[in-house]
Amino acid sequence: MRNAEYSGKRVLTYLAWTFGLAYLIQFGAAKVYERSMIVGQLTLAAMMFVPALGVILSGAGLKGMGWKPRIRGNVKPILTAWFAPVLLTAAGAALYFLLYPEHFDLSGEYMAATGGAEALRQMEAQGVSYPLYVLIGVIGCVTYAPLLNTIPALGEEIGWRGFLYPALEAKFGRRKGWLLGGVIWGAWHWPLIWLIGYEYGAAAGNSVGYIGFLVTGMLLFCVVTVGLGILHARLYEAGGSIWVPALLHGAFNAAATLPLALCLPDTGSARLLGPAPNGILAGLPFLVVGAVLLIRGEKKRGTSDGSTD
Repeated sequence: MRNAEYSGKRVLTYLAWTFGLAYLIQFGAAKVYERSMIVGQLTLAAMMFVPALGVILSGAGLKGMGWKPRIRGNVKPILTAWFAPVLLTAAGAALYFLLYPEHFDLSGEYMAATGGAEALRQMEAQGVSYPLYVLIGVIGCVTYAPLLNTIPALGEEIGWRGFLYPALEAKFGRRKGWLLGGVIWGAWHWPLIWLIGYEYGAAAGNSVGYIGFLVTGMLLFCVVTVGLGILHARLYEAGGSIWVPALLHGAFNAAATLPLALCLPDTGSARLLGPAPNGILAGLPFLVVGAVLLIRGEKKRGTSDGSTD
């Protein structure tokens, strides 16, 4: 990991590039989404590399982020990054469905609402029942999906945990740096929440909307990214390699939408609670872990490779 340092000019340059390019892409993706959800999703996947590009354009460079995977001696951080997201997501979804058991659904209404009823019919015509489809998704979340998602997630982690978080920690201290970094990370997604209902609205199968749209979704997402950001930052320190938070990020992205596949669409303001971990209730396991790490403020850091890895 790079030595913590702060350059106001470099941080502002990074934020200008990262937000400017990402916001342009998000406005474009919103238009594409209207014609093709798949193309829109691919566009958003490409956007995940913008923070890495922002680091390069700011002149910060990519050295010292811990490019060696460090598998030996790093088993605990790697296993945590791989499996903690699906376990915490499952715990949060269970909390949500205990409160809203009537929202639990295995008929595929969510898939019909987001992917089209024809997609559901074609899947069933091929002998794949909806419960089997969900089970396949769960198996993917604990096997190959985290690895596949690690590469696009790396694009974000280079920018957030590799550059911005250490810089903010150097300026504001560890705890304030983590909190501010999480808010910035969440705000980076705001146009999507506004334009296509990303996470809480139409794009997440909730076309009826929610209370306080769109401000509520924007603010709530920042709360969630603060908690997630703390977990990412702590594992980055523990592992000493940028690949560890990238794996965690990839595993979270793989698991986060699974609870929605088990939920009725159009649940209105209940979507602010869950069942996906971006809801305040379903996200409680992540928020509790983040709060514990924040309060403890441990100073243990991963061993550095130096400035040339």
